[in-house]
Amino acid sequence: MMSRLSPGETFLIHGGSSGIGTFAIQIAKHLGIRVFVTAGSEEKLEACKKFGADVGINYKTEDFVARIKEETGGKGVDVILDNVGAPYLQTNLNSLSIDGRLFIIGFMGGAVTEVNLSSLLAKRLTVQAAGLRNRSLENKAEIVKEVEKHVWPSIAAGKVKPVVYKSLPLSEAAEGHRLMESSVHIGKILLIP
Repeated sequence: MMSRLSPGETFLIHGGSSGIGTFAIQIAKHLGIRVFVTAGSEEKLEACKKFGADVGINYKTEDFVARIKEETGGKGVDVILDNVGAPYLQTNLNSLSIDGRLFIIGFMGGAVTEVNLSSLLAKRLTVQAAGLRNRSLENKAEIVKEVEKHVWPSIAAGKVKPVVYKSLPLSEAAEGHRLMESSVHIGKILLIP
């Protein structure tokens, strides 16, 4: 909603094999968007392609900025969904097209960095961030309405499906955290009460 991602645009999802990433790939493809993803293994990139990603980039072995420039004829992508934060801020800005939008949803790599602001002005970039915790009940209700209207129909039709790596009883929450920290999973890890 906030990034105004539209059909025909290009979209980079960092952590494409994560629970959020696998969902974002599917919904973006359903909307007619060219999807780029980063992930840390060939296995994860292959899974992302099965979910609909067009371009997979192994962030451990490839320069994602160079690959994006190569794949877009030097233009860059229109929107980036980032959960890494600080270490990716400058490279994200370098990866965006004119009027590109960076949407930050997490700080897995840290929250403090230094950045060259000139690219923001030169390319008219927008940097946004979002979280649900500090929103009012009214704002959360509006988000739910938008999801019901724009996202839920594709889920109900079976065009977008949640990807669950493993379900664990709540008593095994420590195992869930261990799995999360190991980064071997593809999709969500669920804790069941």
